[in-house]
Amino acid sequence: MALRQIRIMGDKVLEKKCREVTEMTPRMKELIRDMLDTMYDAEGVGLAAPQVGVLRRIVVIDVGEGPIVMVNPVILETEGTQTGSEGCLSLPGQAGNVTRPNYVKARAFDENMEEYELEGTELLARAICHECDHLEGIMYVSKVEGDLYEVEAEAEEEPYEEEETV
Repeated sequence: MALRQIRIMGDKVLEKKCREVTEMTPRMKELIRDMLDTMYDAEGVGLAAPQVGVLRRIVVIDVGEGPIVMVNPVILETEGTQTGSEGCLSLPGQAGNVTRPNYVKARAFDENMEEYELEGTELLARAICHECDHLEGIMYVSKVEGDLYEVEAEAEEEPYEEEETV
């Protein structure tokens, strides 16, 4: 497992547009594996290549249904709206309310450069839009309605220990 450093808002790489991936090299496959490892380690649901300092059009997402790799993603269709709390691994401890489409249809390539289409609603639709924004140099904070607010990391539960009775 190789973890990469997640770039934090203010890093200029997060403000730049990404280049398309023209071929899947061993180095690009390693990047994808590292991105998945980094996303899972940080307990995120999505990560875009610029968040680890690479200006390529690659995102990884997992909303609890298994990993999705999107190379050169393009949003084809959106429908409806949803407003909800959104955070970002590049702005830890902060969140804000953002309105996104409730349905998204996208086209992308997988890690073998095979084209596919993906449809998602609710959290998956939100994640696709959020990560694709990163590829254009857009952070979610530009879409926040109202103010950002602090979020606390979930505290780990203490293991329950039964008391001995005498």
